[in-house]
Amino acid sequence: QVQLVESGGGLVQAGGSLRLSCAVSGLPFSNYHMAWFRQAPGKEREFVAGILWNGGRAYYADSVKDRFAISRDNAKNTVYLQMNSLKSEDTAVYYCAASYRRSRDSIPREESLYDYWGQGTQVTVSS
Repeated sequence: QVQLVESGGGLVQAGGSLRLSCAVSGLPFSNYHMAWFRQAPGKEREFVAGILWNGGRAYYADSVKDRFAISRDNAKNTVYLQMNSLKSEDTAVYYCAASYRRSRDSIPREESLYDYWGQGTQVTVSS
């Protein structure tokens, strides 16, 4: 049974930091690109950041570039999202997702190309 379990969400003041974790089990982790998406109230879910199967390259949405950093530890089957300089507009439910590495050197930004999803963790940034 495949499981993606996010943790680390919570309430933080604007300008603060949070680190999200996503522990993955039940699949060969190093065969999957990993990503974080988020969904704010009343909005569609959007791509935030993604990382290649081997950690060789990361991709970011323009809205979080230079503030967020995605990383992975293939020995621990875990992906992380370090979020700094948080803004009220970062408030959302954050989801981690796994996409089988159909391409070795690029990852998708479309939800439909992700095979497995976590249940989400709430991040609330107060201004």
